[in-house]
Amino acid sequence: MVVTIKEVGPNRYRESFGRYFEDFVEGDIYEHRPGRTITETENTWFTLLTMNTHPMHFDAEYAKHSEFGRCIICSPFTVALMVGMSVTDVSQKAIANLGWSEIKLTFPLFAGDTLVAESEVFGKRESKSRPNAGIVTVKTRGFNQDEKMVCEFERTMLIAKRGFDVEEKARY
Repeated sequence: MVVTIKEVGPNRYRESFGRYFEDFVEGDIYEHRPGRTITETENTWFTLLTMNTHPMHFDAEYAKHSEFGRCIICSPFTVALMVGMSVTDVSQKAIANLGWSEIKLTFPLFAGDTLVAESEVFGKRESKSRPNAGIVTVKTRGFNQDEKMVCEFERTMLIAKRGFDVEEKARY
């Protein structure tokens, strides 16, 4: 995670997070920490908030008869957590998310599991329509506490170049 401290006035400083387009290097891998232990309550809340009615996520009696023998974490929750974990490293300076692709759910997560993630930069190019930004593509992978990969996806973002992000203009 790239953190800088900027002086914004006499005896006044502000933290700044994230990478500008110029800071990304193809092949670099950013480990997103801290990890996150997922609770049964969070999983249930997420399924209710998103109106996901599959009982594998919140009905223990139903789930105990499945091949997993218990409730599994809702897969969109896993993806959302991994995206959130990656923000300070890969999209804090994003102007826009351009898309997610190749989402693969490779191993189930359960309540009590701890999720960590990492992102590898595998694409970077200047924007053809915006001289103030570039396009960065990463592959993000999530792992449980036993180092089993539970999910991976590709994510493409429009990232501000140095001197063109909203943070530099905003006074809040």
